[in-house]
This record gives sequence, structure tokens and C-alpha cells, in this order.
Amino acid sequence: MHMNPPKLSMFQVLACGAAIVTLSMGIRHGFGLWLLPITQEMGWTRQSFALAIAIQNLSWGLIGIFAGMAADRFGAFRVLLGGAVLYGLGLAGMALSPTPVLFALTAGVLIGAAQAGTTYAVIYGVLGRQIAPERRSWAMGVAAAAGSFGQFLMVPVEGWLIAGLGWQQALLALSLMVLLIVPLAFGLREPGFKGSAPPKREQTIAQALGEAFRYPSFNLLMAGYFVCGFQVVFIGVHMPSYLKDHGLSPQVASYALALIGLFNVFGTYIAGTLGQRMPKRHILAFIYFARAVAISIFLLVPLSPLSVYIFSAVMGTLWLSTVPPTNATIAQIFGVQHLSMLGGFVFFSHQIGSFLGVWLGGYLYDATGSYDVVWYIAIALGVLAGLVNLPVKESPIQRAAPQPA
Repeated sequence: MHMNPPKLSMFQVLACGAAIVTLSMGIRHGFGLWLLPITQEMGWTRQSFALAIAIQNLSWGLIGIFAGMAADRFGAFRVLLGGAVLYGLGLAGMALSPTPVLFALTAGVLIGAAQAGTTYAVIYGVLGRQIAPERRSWAMGVAAAAGSFGQFLMVPVEGWLIAGLGWQQALLALSLMVLLIVPLAFGLREPGFKGSAPPKREQTIAQALGEAFRYPSFNLLMAGYFVCGFQVVFIGVHMPSYLKDHGLSPQVASYALALIGLFNVFGTYIAGTLGQRMPKRHILAFIYFARAVAISIFLLVPLSPLSVYIFSAVMGTLWLSTVPPTNATIAQIFGVQHLSMLGGFVFFSHQIGSFLGVWLGGYLYDATGSYDVVWYIAIALGVLAGLVNLPVKESPIQRAAPQPA
């Protein structure tokens, strides 16, 4: 790798990165729409579906660590190509799986691995390397906003596909659509990653990890991101069924998920922009506290389409708005050499929370006939996450001397 390789244009990086995140995140945000069609036709429990999506989130988080390492070493381009192919295969397998076990392997393990190679950790590594620090948080906000726009765009499309084609054919159509990531990945071929020689590093992977895990603020960011995963994946997967259980139409759920995506376009962009101007720990603490308040009010007021839409708009503003300040803080503290890998570890914490949120939703519903307990857990965790983000130190870590590669 050259010491100072030329940079890609900011427009090219943002356009291609945002389009990839739009597709990858947009498709996965609609998976909750398949819960009832699949479980009813296949005769499976909600817990069976929820377990597969929980495995997907865990697979995404775990494999995301290694996808981040590969992207830091070999560039994002190769990782994106592999992720796109896995995504197409996983969606096709999800449509054709005859048993819960095969469904868990395709919808769970395979799609989780695909998401690891096509979403934030990989894209943010490119942004960190290619965009100047003074615009980095803003650029991450733009990419996160693209993922939110993908939810706003794709969730209604997925609902329309299910209604028009049936759930199996809809998944097969998406398996072809997601392959658009392949040509978009060519726009993220970074100079300096074309050969087989590894980039020169001031730290080895082991040194970078040891430094991060000994640094308290890194662990606090991981704790907050755990809560983020628990809340958003529980709501994203189980809210359509929660609303139907209370007599609201499937269209209300589709509109609610679309509103979350629409308002998160603004929320993530605002969070990324504010991250250039004010302490990011304050932004994160506010987001988590506000989520706890929003969920509490949602449970207290009478449930109606209007209350659902208001809640969705508020939660949408707070939805993925944690992503830009969290990743920008990691880059600010540790630099960008191992950004995809360190972001992958923090995201793994997010995905452990996602696993528990989606699985507990299904498990406790089957056990109690209600989602109430999980809603209460989400409120308590929101308060906890707000508290743990307040003491995060954002200043660059002080290293005694450059460590040998």
C-alpha cells in the first residue's frame, strides 16, 4: 500500500456507499413483514421465525468483525462483492427452506454474513479513509441516512411484492435486486488496495484490539450499542405482529415501518452533522433517554393508527441516529487504520442486543401471550444506555510511541 495513495472523490464514495447501504439495510428492515405469512403457511411458531432473525443478527455481528478485518487489509471492494453474492443466495434460500432449521441457516447465518459484508462497518471504513476528519461525522450521517431512506423506500416495496407475488416469489425477486450491490462496489475500489501486499500499520490487529478493550470509553460505547440493537430489532421485527394482535391492519404496520425509515433519514443526518459541533457522548445519551420516554408514552396512550404513526416518527428520528456519532467517536479516539475492525467489534455488541431483543420478543410472546415484558425491558435499557454514554472520553488516545507493525 502506498504511503499516501490518492483519494477517491467524496461524491463517488458517498453516492456508491449510500446506494449500497440503501439496498442492504432497506431489504433487511422489511423482514418483519414476512413473520406472519411464513409462520402461518408453514405452520411454524413465531419463536421459530424470531430465532432465525436472531441468529441473523448474531451472525452479522460475529462475522462483521472478520469482514472488517478483511476490509481494512484488502479494501472494501472484495468484501462487498462476496457479501452481495451471499445476500442473493440467502434470500433465495429463505424463500425455499422447508424446515425451521434450514430457514435458520439461510435467513439466519447466510444473510447475517451477507449483511456483515455490505453494511456500515465496511462502508464506514471507506468513509474514514477517504474523507477528511472535519467532514467525517457528517459523511457517516449521510450514509446512515441512506440506510434509513432504504427502509422508507424498500419496506412498502416489500409489502407490495408480498401482496402481489406471494411471500416466496417476493423473496426471490429481492434476491436478484440485491445483486445491484456488485456494480456499485466498483465505485469503492480504493487506491492502495490493488496488490496483495498488506497495508502498512503502526499497530498489529492484536495491539489495536488490546488498546481498545483496555480503554473504558470503548467498552461504554459497546454497552450503549448493545441496547440500541435490542430496541430497534425488537421493534422492527415484532411491531407488525404487535399491532395486528391489537386489531390494527397490516397496512398500518407497513406505514409505521416506512415512517421510521423516513424520519430516520433526518435523524441520522442531524446526528452526524451535530457530531461535528458538539460532544458526541451528549448526542448518544439524549438519543437513548428519548427512546425510553417515547416507548413509555406509546404504551400509556390508547393504541390507534395515529398513535402508531406518531411513535414511528419519533422513534424513526432516534432509530439509527446512534450510528454516526458512535463510529465517528471510535475514529476520533483510535484513528482509521483499524476502523472497520473496531467498528465491527462495537457492532457485534449491537447484534448481541439484537439477538436478545428479537428472540426474547418471540419467546416471551409464546410464553405469556403478550409483548409487554419486552417493552418494559426496552425502556429500562434505554435509561441505562443514556447513563453509560455520558462519561465517554472522545479525545484521541495518547500513545507513548508508534508500535511496530
